[in-house]
Amino acid sequence: MLPRTVDQVRRTLSDFVVAEDGGRITGCGALTALDGSLMEIRSLAVHPDMHGQGIGAQLVARLLEKARVRGAQRVCALTLSPEFFAKQGFHVVNRWQISPKIWQECVYCPKFHACDEVAVLKELGK
Repeated sequence: MLPRTVDQVRRTLSDFVVAEDGGRITGCGALTALDGSLMEIRSLAVHPDMHGQGIGAQLVARLLEKARVRGAQRVCALTLSPEFFAKQGFHVVNRWQISPKIWQECVYCPKFHACDEVAVLKELGK
């Protein structure tokens, strides 16, 4: 997961969904627009003690719901866990298929020329 400054997080708080259990945060994820039809799931994380309990899938489902409401036609992510996203209906794509992400953020990343993340994409039904 890429580090974010406190200011970056504050500016995007409304993009986040949070999972909690008894007041304890168990996971989070954010949705951000990349262009008029493409949105990205980012900052998806589940507390290690809570892995395997469906929290990540619930977060992705909520983020996809938000994307549909906002009129997105496609949702992407860059991940080290493409198998997880495949279970949520995403498929692996060439990262250039999500070029707005590449040119808006990736190009500034220190890992740009040696990125180990996999691009995944889900087409949303009308």
